[in-house]
Amino acid sequence: MPDSADTTTLPPMPSLEDLQHWTWVVGRAQQMMMEFGLEAMKKAPAGGAPAFPGFDPQAMIRAQADFWTDGMKLWQGFLDPAAAPPEESPEHARDKRFKAPQWRDNPAYDLIRRTYLLISDHLLKGVDQIEGLDPRQKEQLKFATRGFVDAMSPSNFPLTNPQVMEKMIETRGESLLKGLQNMLNDLGKGQLTHTDPHAFEVGRNIAVTPGKVVHETPLYQLIQYDPTTEEVLETPLVIFPPWINRFYILDLNPEKSFIRWAVEQGLTVFVVSWKSADATMKDVVWDDYVGAQVDAIDTVRDALGVDGVHAIGYCVAGTTLAATLAVLAARKQAEKVRSATFFTAQVDFSQAGDLKVFVDDNQMQLIEAMSGEGFLDGRYMAATFNLLRGRDLIWNYVAQNYLMGEDYPPFDLLHWNGDTTNLPAKWHKGYLTDLYRDNMLVTPGAMAIGGTPIDLSVVKTPTYVQAGREDHIAPAESVWKITDHFTGPLKFVLAGSGHIAGVVNPPSAMKYQYWTNDRKTGSLAEFIAGATETKGSWWPDWLAWLEKLDGRKVKAKGARVPGKGKLKAIEDAPGRYVRQR
Repeated sequence: MPDSADTTTLPPMPSLEDLQHWTWVVGRAQQMMMEFGLEAMKKAPAGGAPAFPGFDPQAMIRAQADFWTDGMKLWQGFLDPAAAPPEESPEHARDKRFKAPQWRDNPAYDLIRRTYLLISDHLLKGVDQIEGLDPRQKEQLKFATRGFVDAMSPSNFPLTNPQVMEKMIETRGESLLKGLQNMLNDLGKGQLTHTDPHAFEVGRNIAVTPGKVVHETPLYQLIQYDPTTEEVLETPLVIFPPWINRFYILDLNPEKSFIRWAVEQGLTVFVVSWKSADATMKDVVWDDYVGAQVDAIDTVRDALGVDGVHAIGYCVAGTTLAATLAVLAARKQAEKVRSATFFTAQVDFSQAGDLKVFVDDNQMQLIEAMSGEGFLDGRYMAATFNLLRGRDLIWNYVAQNYLMGEDYPPFDLLHWNGDTTNLPAKWHKGYLTDLYRDNMLVTPGAMAIGGTPIDLSVVKTPTYVQAGREDHIAPAESVWKITDHFTGPLKFVLAGSGHIAGVVNPPSAMKYQYWTNDRKTGSLAEFIAGATETKGSWWPDWLAWLEKLDGRKVKAKGARVPGKGKLKAIEDAPGRYVRQR
């Protein structure tokens, strides 16, 4: 017989009095928004001039009428359970914040959920309807509104989240104490925790592909990986990961590792592991990173006795690779790079996405204030990237780990995401102002490296460009623009998913898809309209493209084995730099 005093039972359905109270609360919220809109309309001058830039009284009337109509439909469904509730949009139906059945089965929580979504939709629509703002101001306002809307979700507050309430009752309040401890730990380290901090260790269960560090400078270590095939392609591969993160995003584990997969396909693979910035790097600028790429290319060429290399640049390292190619071409040394591959990399920043909202005078002043020792703490960049996907990377963890006190799951990708790197302050400021703000890279001669003017139109290197369809950091439309500036043979591939999963998608996973189009197209929309979709990973397509350029092979011996040629082994991969904080 069940114990009537069992405190783990689910809370009872709200009483009629409770429902009446919530009816009053949400109704009052709607009334307040309506009163705000009417008050703004009263302030509009009689002559029709807006009371503030972008205010359109007629648009406000239409918006308020739409909001009132939608609100009445919501209340009709609540007050008359027999009536069909208003139809939900597909986006609302798959909203992960409200996937628990309690959000729909309990009338009070269902009302809270629907009211929140209604108000959110109208707030976001209202921003779109504002006129009189320049594009930058509008994007900043939209970003701020989305952030506010996400922060105010009822899933982020104990009393309006049914799962939090049930967990609190089930654990007799211990979940709140555990969540509080999680929050205090994060406050202590100044960074949000996403995964079990003890589950992964570089060199133990991530970044474990065998190899050696064979070259080292104050800016980077060069890793050469052990061959696993009897023969390898004659032209080696040099990978430049971004220095705003650790290189092992391409070597998370044996199943997900692009590096291991490339080695298994018969490539001699070298990877640059960048040093996390410290006070000794206070004068490092973009010229130094371009110089480092040239140095790595020359080091590999000399060590293996080859004329050129295949190069990959990921994200910011891809942007830098574009400049490197332009510099080499201007110096009549283009043959040093036989092919260039770009993973989600931008060269034209005119449509660079939400990151542009962080590029204004206030942000520049903040970055300067935080860079007193000559470098920017990596936790700032981590917080910035989290804000771009605040719903998933901030508030989801607030609800799960702070409010519910859940254990952190082991997740290698999120471990990498939280393994921050510091950035040279001078480089970072220049990158934001020269590229994101002023878009100088695509103006011939506007920038120079070591006295060599940069002109992307002189780059004729065979190029493979990969973009992520859902990339929020380097939007596909922005990545596409590289096709407007390079003048050599170029293949563009649009991959399913985003900035990370769109790249790290091994064939064995059988996930996502990619699109190709062999016809010459003038825009991304035109490319998509005529594209062929292929299920699975794009990696084999890239390999086939590479082998078609140069399929000659040599024995995997001598200098093809780390430490056996001119370059002597310094230490085992993944090296020291990736471990430095």
